[in-house]
Amino acid sequence: MSETPGSAVVLDELDALAAAAFDGYLVRKDLATQFKGAYPVPTYVGEFLLGRYCATTDPEEIDEGLAIVRRLMADRTVRAGEEELFKSRARESLTVKLIDLVKARLDSRSDTYVAELPSLGLRDVRIGEEVVRENERLLTGGFYAEIDLYYDGGIAEEKNGRPFLVGSLRPIQLSTRDALAKLAAGRARFTTEQWKHLLLRSVGFEPSRLTQRQQDVLLLRMVPFVQRNYNMVELGPRGTGKSHLFQQVSPYAHLISGGKATVARMFVNNATGQRGLVAQYDVVCFDEVSGVSFDQKDGVNIMKGYMESGEFSRGRESIRADGSIVLVGNFDVDVAHQQRIGHLLSPLPPEMRDDTAFMDRLHAYLPGWDVPKLDPSYFTAHFGLVSDFLSECWARLRSTSRLTAIQGRVNYSDALSGRDLSAVNKTVDGLLKLLYPDAEAPVSDEDLEWAVRIALECRRRVKEQQRRIGAAEFRNTQFGYRIGEGVEQFVMTAELTSPDGISLDPLPPGQVWGLGEGDAQTGPGLYRIEVTDASGGSSGLVNQAPTAALRESFRLARENLLAQAKSLVGDRSPAERGLTAQVRALDAVKSGAGLSLPLLLAMTSAMLQRSLRGGLIAAGNLTLGGGVEPVTHAAALAEHAMEKGATALLLPVSARRQLLDVSDEVATRVSFVFYSDARDALLKALDE
Repeated sequence: MSETPGSAVVLDELDALAAAAFDGYLVRKDLATQFKGAYPVPTYVGEFLLGRYCATTDPEEIDEGLAIVRRLMADRTVRAGEEELFKSRARESLTVKLIDLVKARLDSRSDTYVAELPSLGLRDVRIGEEVVRENERLLTGGFYAEIDLYYDGGIAEEKNGRPFLVGSLRPIQLSTRDALAKLAAGRARFTTEQWKHLLLRSVGFEPSRLTQRQQDVLLLRMVPFVQRNYNMVELGPRGTGKSHLFQQVSPYAHLISGGKATVARMFVNNATGQRGLVAQYDVVCFDEVSGVSFDQKDGVNIMKGYMESGEFSRGRESIRADGSIVLVGNFDVDVAHQQRIGHLLSPLPPEMRDDTAFMDRLHAYLPGWDVPKLDPSYFTAHFGLVSDFLSECWARLRSTSRLTAIQGRVNYSDALSGRDLSAVNKTVDGLLKLLYPDAEAPVSDEDLEWAVRIALECRRRVKEQQRRIGAAEFRNTQFGYRIGEGVEQFVMTAELTSPDGISLDPLPPGQVWGLGEGDAQTGPGLYRIEVTDASGGSSGLVNQAPTAALRESFRLARENLLAQAKSLVGDRSPAERGLTAQVRALDAVKSGAGLSLPLLLAMTSAMLQRSLRGGLIAAGNLTLGGGVEPVTHAAALAEHAMEKGATALLLPVSARRQLLDVSDEVATRVSFVFYSDARDALLKALDE
């Protein structure tokens, strides 16, 4: 452990590992934040210089390099009010060195290209045709570069003369051709968890301040940089850094602030044939998306077509591009309220917000509300990869794929349409490229499942908003997967349900919602039952101090399972299994009385490794001889099931007549499934 002079930063194990793996490609991220706001350039420009002069962990070398960077930034960036000073220096010395954003356009009157240097207020600087040809991005928003600006007094005396000339231009770029190979070689020294943390530090965040969920969301923000034609939306509160990655970190991204977007600038200029932003940048991000509109009526349709196929037309010619589209914007209300009054894509512009076809082209909806409001404590003071090096590697990863390496290892549920599968595969591919820059590296099942769960959740979030608009067409949103020969797992979106809420998604095998009748004073009670199946060992309840009634329910369920094993679980032997149950009471009623049928279903589900139907609550009690006891307050059970969000209630058939007088609301929202015995109940409860 060492401490850098003049700083409270203590280098940790990850710093040491990164220094050994990426010597010359690291920068202390708090150094970069020193320049943020102090000079009129994005963060990655400062990091470019820091990477050139401070790419070391040696404190003395860092201090020396920092002094050089400060001098260069002070001497070569133009602050507000210094425009005339720099012009004067160019006139007196005939040349001046700048670090500035440079753009170019074709002046049709003179048939020459002219450059624009915004910080100097110059719009008509001469620039060579060869320079523009070698750097086409000059024509679509420009980029930051080190510039030698010349001044010719003789031309200044001519009528309409243009005395300023961009002599030489060097894009802000540190990386080399073998950058990706270096990234892949360095990655091999890290565990997956360490690598995720280094990626987060490399874009400025301190992972120790973030929950696992927050880390996952921030990693998902990086996918558009490594995946071609990836369409993502992120909506959430202000102050969560939604546009930071697309504005400050990579020169391969372009940020469009809220307002009008022209078709010519985005896609193609029909007058000149010049390709637009999606052909010039890896990522085009619309900031404050609620205010975005196009200058042509068919602008949204052109973008919708591009998001679908990666193509757009110029007359009869079809043009391909691979720029990803990211839409970011703010919620003015909280998520729960937004779901009550509409859907979670309501902040989009009117032309997009209720268009299910447009939504279908979104590969992922990133939950921006899960990112904390950022304050300085969330920004890292440790080492991370130089942004320019990292963004260059990301750009090269776009031409690779990890899908062939995982082919046949994941099976998705039938609920996914063709577009859903394409979207999920793109997200999985992108996340795995971030984790495994080496295409030959083996992907572990754990990392594969991590990527699959994130991809399914973020695509399902899109599907849920479509369902709110067109319920009939998009009704099946139960997204599930199976890794290899494992058990099918279902993925939910966290904002739609709480852990103790009943959803349409099946619970994992061994888990059941159960209703106990309670008594006339307390009414019914909801329980969540979780049974674990292990070979050997003893069976029993894991609840601390279970009630006598709950112990009796468990005993009846266990005895019925042993007596009816052949008809319930086939050749499996319950006597050789250790079935342990945890019963959680979610209402004031906690006795656990009358739960033997739900407990039996949980035991058989665990042994069969099959889930029960989503949205189902089971009720009923068994006798020691295998019979079914009648329920006495079926209508109250039905009312309680509806209040808890259930869509189906499994009941003894003897309760059928009691349900004739339930309210119309209960009858329309809850379907009743009747059983005659334990086997009948199991067959009707299993998820098909």
